[in-house]
Amino acid sequence: MSAQPNVHRSGPYEGMPAGSAEARMEDRSIGSLLRQLAHEVPALMTNELALAKAEMRESLRATRAGVAAVATGGVIALGGFLILLLAAVYGLSTVVAPWLAALIVGAAALVVGLLMVQAGKKKFEPESFRPERTLDALHKDRDAIARRTP
Repeated sequence: MSAQPNVHRSGPYEGMPAGSAEARMEDRSIGSLLRQLAHEVPALMTNELALAKAEMRESLRATRAGVAAVATGGVIALGGFLILLLAAVYGLSTVVAPWLAALIVGAAALVVGLLMVQAGKKKFEPESFRPERTLDALHKDRDAIARRTP
């Protein structure tokens, strides 16, 4: 058996004797750094895309659970609210005519409902669906690449 020299088997130093880290760093040319960058950037983008997809899935899952809870609670609350409105109409009809009592209670409920819908619409603004961690990571990556490239 012949002794094989300690050489690099792959990468930018293929066939070169394995040496200290300082010697290898000195041998790196701009071309090899650009080649390494060309290999690392697609992997970085793939990882960032995977992070964005995971964040969006997490956000969608949380939103879906929230919508289900709100819908179920809304149906139950609606039943109770209708009974309370009916009680308000009966109570007010002792003071005014029954048709006027129903009109007053219905108008008041309509105004309150419209105000609540307007307040709820603010919860569905596009800002709440932004993948913040992914955007931060992309900005850091852009800054790091800008610092490393001449």
